[in-house]
Amino acid sequence: MDTFKPSAAIRLPVEKTPTGTSVGVDDPYEHAGVCDHLTSDGRCRLAHERPGHDEGFARARRTEDYACPAVSDESAFSWDWPDCPHFRSRSVERECERCGLDERRMAHDGDRPLLEEHHLAYPDGPTPHEITVFLCRWCHAKVHNSWARVTDDVGPDPEALAAREERRSRELDELSFRRASERLNDD
Repeated sequence: MDTFKPSAAIRLPVEKTPTGTSVGVDDPYEHAGVCDHLTSDGRCRLAHERPGHDEGFARARRTEDYACPAVSDESAFSWDWPDCPHFRSRSVERECERCGLDERRMAHDGDRPLLEEHHLAYPDGPTPHEITVFLCRWCHAKVHNSWARVTDDVGPDPEALAAREERRSRELDELSFRRASERLNDD
């Protein structure tokens, strides 16, 4: 009898949202940056500025001068990001993590943004951490509604490119100089 040998094309199960849809990654921590609470000198801002949030955690950090155990050599503990009960990493890059589409926000415009925040881990999920990246609306829908993964090597969807270019054209039109007399004559 032949034994089953998985092919490289078979994908492992991905993490799920609390409602059961795919988040598009196997391990959210592979896509996480540094903790949002980390200061530039390796201290925990959460323990320092909001000690009432978790008094035991804040007390432990205070005894070590608020050193973050995940990055500091000064700490008596040595943690990885998943070990910290208050780890949070939200992307600040303003481009799609999957296809690379960059954001084009229009000031004073009610248009829906091209990029949306995509949760890889939820504070109320199986891991109590919040890890987010940005995905364009088109990739976001594909990741939640199919087998698409955040790490897929894809280019922007044609509709996404068209929406970005339309916004770019409007932006350039606003930046062009027209004399007031020309604008008044257009009306």
